[in-house]
Amino acid sequence: METLGRVLMVTAAAGMGGTGAGGGLACLFHRESSRAVSLLLSFAAGVMVSVVCFDLLAEAIGAGGFAAAALWVLAGHGMTALLNILLERARGGTYSGLFLAGLVMAAAIALHNVPEGMVIGASFAAGDAGTSGWILALVIGLHNIPEGMAVAGPLSAGGMGRLRAAAMAALTGAPTVLGAALGFCLGTLGDAALAAALGFASGAMLYVVFGELLPEASELWKSRLPALAVVLGMIVGMVITCW
Repeated sequence: METLGRVLMVTAAAGMGGTGAGGGLACLFHRESSRAVSLLLSFAAGVMVSVVCFDLLAEAIGAGGFAAAALWVLAGHGMTALLNILLERARGGTYSGLFLAGLVMAAAIALHNVPEGMVIGASFAAGDAGTSGWILALVIGLHNIPEGMAVAGPLSAGGMGRLRAAAMAALTGAPTVLGAALGFCLGTLGDAALAAALGFASGAMLYVVFGELLPEASELWKSRLPALAVVLGMIVGMVITCW
């Protein structure tokens, strides 16, 4: 089992590193390839589905039973959906201009990163599922790249310096560390807490996949290739988790 300090370092690299890299790319090029981002999001979604279904949920059911795992999955999905609804309403309020839009996006993504961190922390806490913690950290780090772009792009275009915009994007990944600490600590308290942490994190991740990643990927590129990328991601996830 990984130590909490190492888990937090890995999560910080995934959270702040991913959004920071995306912010840097947005400031350097000012525009990203919609097709490339679509394929990246689709592939990441496929890997996440495999890790959740073949690893995290299996651990949650083994620790607390099917009923408890299902209830915590629904709780994680519902909480993440509610959070995103509230953030969407705030984002569509009285804010105007690219700079303010970037600030609102930064706040939204920062809050959204907490349950993603819980996924990483809970998977590390599962012990035998520790390998999936590294996988999820990598996948979430890749997933955070377009999020960093979404923050730094409007800020840079709205007048903020490029370095400051990229730094702001990186800071939005900091709450991922808080989520990882929460998920890891809950997962080490016993079987019931482990089932709760893994189930809740799985529900949150399933919402991210089916409520955000796949719709966004489909909107970015109307093609059959993103669907293929999802399948390839699932196969890669199956190979890694079942090897």
